[in-house]
Amino acid sequence: MDGVLNGVKVLDLTRVLAGPYCTMMLGDMGANVIKIELPGVGDDTRSNSPFINGESSYYMAFNRSKRSFTLDLKNPKGKQLFLDMVKDADIVVENFRPGVMKNLGLSYEDLKKVNPKIVMGSISGYGQYGPYSQQPGYDLIAQAMSGLMTTTGFPGSGPVRAGASIGDVMGGISCCVGILGAYINAMKTGEGQWVDVALTDAVVSLMHEKSRTYFANGNVPSTEYSFRQGYPFRQFQAGDGKYMVMCCGNDKLFFELAKTVGHPEWAIDEKFLRANLTFETYDSIEADINEWLSTKTAKEAVDLLIEGGVPTGLVLGIDEVAQDPHVAGAREMFIKIQHPVAGETTLVNNQIKFSDKKIVIDRPAPLLGQHNDEILTEMGYTPKQIEEMKNEGLF
Repeated sequence: MDGVLNGVKVLDLTRVLAGPYCTMMLGDMGANVIKIELPGVGDDTRSNSPFINGESSYYMAFNRSKRSFTLDLKNPKGKQLFLDMVKDADIVVENFRPGVMKNLGLSYEDLKKVNPKIVMGSISGYGQYGPYSQQPGYDLIAQAMSGLMTTTGFPGSGPVRAGASIGDVMGGISCCVGILGAYINAMKTGEGQWVDVALTDAVVSLMHEKSRTYFANGNVPSTEYSFRQGYPFRQFQAGDGKYMVMCCGNDKLFFELAKTVGHPEWAIDEKFLRANLTFETYDSIEADINEWLSTKTAKEAVDLLIEGGVPTGLVLGIDEVAQDPHVAGAREMFIKIQHPVAGETTLVNNQIKFSDKKIVIDRPAPLLGQHNDEILTEMGYTPKQIEEMKNEGLF
């Protein structure tokens, strides 16, 4: 692949979502990603449904752009083989619980002894240090412990989990960013880095906009507060039962809305200025907006608001997003790729666009151990040596 990371070698010890998302991004950008999996078992998600011709759609979604290499790291010879691979690698990524790599004899300090420039990325629930570091971490826990769930939902709904695994995805993206920064530093200085990313930290970083309110005036954001803040800045239901959103984040946009929905008087009444809005004012505005929407389809309302200069959009289902002329069409956010067993599958494309190096995803998620012989041959092993390793149970 002729990508921006062409020539960068990544050893991927991750599984499930956060780690594989990180290494998928690196692979999409052209890095040579070798996914190292447990012999006979592989990544946990290989057994996750739904399946296409017996292959997990979950695994295929997050492990494209990689090659699979099975290796028993608890076997002393397997551990040594991994260290040999580290010698000419640039990056190692893992998402075991803190301490596992050290117990295997594969800590950052151990890796640095064989390759001073190595960059290691570690993703865990709570990070490599701190009172919670040894507790298991999952996306849902990160959403809960970060404060996010108390601001998601509607008044009276109680805390609500975001519909997507944003803790895992944000953790993966954060680790990818940290790894790239450390890799650039290693290129300049010859010194590697250990990148430590916690899922909870990653979601806390998403809470900038909510945290600023608390640190500014002591008010604790909640679903009620979030629902009302910056009104109208949320979803509404139109006359056809479908939903759309309005985003009026300043007075100018609010007054454009006022004209569009037939209430130009809002623009000359000081009580409607951002600084003067109260919950009672919100309620009166909402009644008028809902009355206007009741006579229109969501599409009609969105078209009129866009024409009036109001930021707005339809609330789409995944089936509608997959057919959208901008997202699926012009921006090519869905791609088809041929898998050796599952056949043609549709995946979400990489979200990054480069000016001169188009990301081309043409390597499907690998079968377990599919590239063992290929990778060992690249390392200089002969067919006889490879067969001996197999007989010793390394793969």
